Amino acid sequence: MKILLTGGCGFIGSAVVRRLIGATGHSVVNVDCMTYAATTASTASVSSDPRYVHIRADITDGAAMRDIFATHRPDAVMHLAAESHVDRSIDRPVTFVRTNVEGTFTLLDAARQYWSTLDAHRREAFRFHHISTDEVFGSLQPGDPAFTETTPYDPRSPYSATKAASDHLVRAWQHTYGLPTFVTNTTNNYGFWHFPEKLIPLVTINAIEGRPLPVYGNGTNVRDWLFVDDHAEALVLAVERGRPGETYAIGARQPRRNIDVVRTICRVLDEECPDPAGSRERLIHYVTDRPGHDFRYEIDPSHAEAALGWKARHDFDAGIRSTVRWYLQHREWWEEIRNRQYAGERLGTTSKIGNAA
Repeated sequence: MKILLTGGCGFIGSAVVRRLIGATGHSVVNVDCMTYAATTASTASVSSDPRYVHIRADITDGAAMRDIFATHRPDAVMHLAAESHVDRSIDRPVTFVRTNVEGTFTLLDAARQYWSTLDAHRREAFRFHHISTDEVFGSLQPGDPAFTETTPYDPRSPYSATKAASDHLVRAWQHTYGLPTFVTNTTNNYGFWHFPEKLIPLVTINAIEGRPLPVYGNGTNVRDWLFVDDHAEALVLAVERGRPGETYAIGARQPRRNIDVVRTICRVLDEECPDPAGSRERLIHYVTDRPGHDFRYEIDPSHAEAALGWKARHDFDAGIRSTVRWYLQHREWWEEIRNRQYAGERLGTTSKIGNAA
């Protein structure tokens, strides 16, 4: 199968690329415009494989997308390209509307035009797999059941609202035009090559450097954590087995409070790389909460596990230890980011909110 995959130099996308090239016989056409969060280092291990090609193009460019479909003639699409950091969506929502909504529309339009030219067999086999988030379902309170495929949408941030819009577009193209699309929604991912603005890489790097570890509010917000390689395995199975019109909620059944995640990182680092100054928990620093901060996300993955024949392999403690060790071993990569792109500053504060393009 030849797969047109968008966002393949990003955190989750690169894990999928590595899985596809390393563990299957599929070919990958990676379309990535290389925003701040993308890095070719994350796909370097497979970049010389003849089944892999990277095309630097923006999914909002309709002409480029149509040309890529016509030239490479994929059997399936895996759409991962997205702006994904909630804090940045608070500061610059227009960027999220452009990429997540306009970009998804442009890709769907190009895919539909291409799909309509295929013979009956290839039209039947074609799949458009849209990768989304559990944040589209809103916020859970203590005692609420976990999200499932039938949970009503209730997005609360500019990020989740634009992802919800993209989900609706994908389903509309299946219902209206017959384009064989389906959606997967997932929980918070963590692992290797994660741009250091998200909680786990930010805290890990700050703790390595002995800097304050910022925790929003009182740290009791809950997230359901999934190791990125486990997610990549599920996504590959989904593109191989997914049925048009379906939704698959992918998770690891491993919810944790943010403060407990931070403490776990501190404990692992103290064991792996002791700090003469003492336990890294001393660095925990509570900061003003994020505007509109959702309290809890959690997924019940029962349907996806049964339909895809998949289950997360990593428990949280093992996954975090592997992740911390990776950041200890890849200082050169994240130190360059710290020096040139993002030094760990706070994003998403009300003082920065704006719509500038």
